[in-house]
Amino acid sequence: MSVEEKKKPKMAQDTYEVKVDVPDMPEAGFSWRVLWKFCGPGLLMSIAYLDPGNIESDLQSGAVAQFKLIWVLLLAHVLGLLLQRLSARLGVVSGKHMAEIAHSYYPRYPRLVLWIMVEIAIIASDMQEVIGTAISLYLLSDGKIPLWAGVLITISDTFTFLFLERYGVRKFEAFFAFLIACMAAAFGFEFAKSKPNPGQLFTGMVLPWCSGCGTTQFLQGVSIVGAVIMPHNLYLHSALVKSRLVDRSREHKVREANMYYFIESFFALFCSFWINVLVVAVFAQGLYGKTNADVRDSCYTVDNHMPEFYKVVFENNTEPADVDIFHAGVFLGCTFGVGALYVWAIGILAAGQSSTMTGTYAGQFAMEGFVQIKLPQWKRILVTRSLAMAPTLLVTIFSGGIQHITGLNDFLNCVQMIQLPFAILPALTFVSDKRVMFNFKTSRAQKAFALVASIGVLLINFYFLYAWVGTTFGLSTVSISITAVLTVVYLFAVFYLVSELVSSARFRDPGEVQGK
Repeated sequence: MSVEEKKKPKMAQDTYEVKVDVPDMPEAGFSWRVLWKFCGPGLLMSIAYLDPGNIESDLQSGAVAQFKLIWVLLLAHVLGLLLQRLSARLGVVSGKHMAEIAHSYYPRYPRLVLWIMVEIAIIASDMQEVIGTAISLYLLSDGKIPLWAGVLITISDTFTFLFLERYGVRKFEAFFAFLIACMAAAFGFEFAKSKPNPGQLFTGMVLPWCSGCGTTQFLQGVSIVGAVIMPHNLYLHSALVKSRLVDRSREHKVREANMYYFIESFFALFCSFWINVLVVAVFAQGLYGKTNADVRDSCYTVDNHMPEFYKVVFENNTEPADVDIFHAGVFLGCTFGVGALYVWAIGILAAGQSSTMTGTYAGQFAMEGFVQIKLPQWKRILVTRSLAMAPTLLVTIFSGGIQHITGLNDFLNCVQMIQLPFAILPALTFVSDKRVMFNFKTSRAQKAFALVASIGVLLINFYFLYAWVGTTFGLSTVSISITAVLTVVYLFAVFYLVSELVSSARFRDPGEVQGK
């Protein structure tokens, strides 16, 4: 155990038994030494902004809109930072994470519904991450490791990596930093190979407009927001900040922790934003305006040493080039040589492994908080992994091959968009309640801004969901009727959470709600 980590007495509801000790510095001023001690939770939080679902959204953005939607990616990260700030403050000030507070705040049945919704979001995110990892293993092995085997490998190595936590929180966080560095190096390599236009990239980042864009580009912009703002990440971040020893009896120490966590989150999301930009730029330069036939021809005309079966992945037609994680790797290999395919696969492997582990973490915190179940670590991992792995394994077995499975990304993004109110609304409710936040209660101006921004995200997500249902199932009487019924039930649950936010319901101790 590191000297900077201290053993805490075992408590039924304590998330961490070992916490990082923070130096006791004077009240005034900024200290790099203290900031360093607070660095870590933001890195783990930022993994959700770099998962395979986000990577696929990035490459699709570049392929359909070139550089024109990078400003949407930037705004999504800014909004994400504001929401993560609320989540981190909640964990620091209250000493509890969101799931624990929800258990105390809401009556039994609403909190069980909330828990189920959070678990669904985690499962959807996990499926994206595990599928991404399985695809990377398929690419690295030149097809020798089938998807279903990649899923099983991911299950086993998740157990291995999560037990790294036994060696200390800081070493565990350092491992995640290493995986992020692998992503930056891999996607940076592809960026250097593709040599995108820096002027167009900068214009797309600062000009909030999409000249010549249509419905496809608009829906892609909506998809970017949905991929970046992930519901389970708010629950996760509020728990991760509990890994530091903060004297909550001293107000200035709480204020100091809030400041350093915000700075750390800013730098973490700053890095994740630029890694995402690297991916957008590579495919904006290489795939924008290309057809399947164009890419297929490059597989045969360039001395790329690609295995023969990769050269026929793209069909010989004039349809816009297929864009997903698998086809992206094949495109890079055909264009820049087989080495570029392997580097891409390594980057996706790092993204998939890191996000799979944080997804397991989020599932652990949700189960411990909502239903107050405390299990040994191996049992926690087994339960949370099984919830996500079973549907993923079935999908990989019956999907009909790797070229079909990556199309699930839009569906899984839709599922997570639907769950978004069940993270944002409780977070806004808790940080607005003085019984939870004491003197750190969110001001009316901050609450209004966060609420308006959140409503905007929710409306965008509803539009995307409507468009996805219409595209996938058609606007038939049956699909409209089923969607309408489910929407009524869904809106009832959302309105309940809104009513709790508006009325600032009384904060109860956990014992008060038992038996309700």
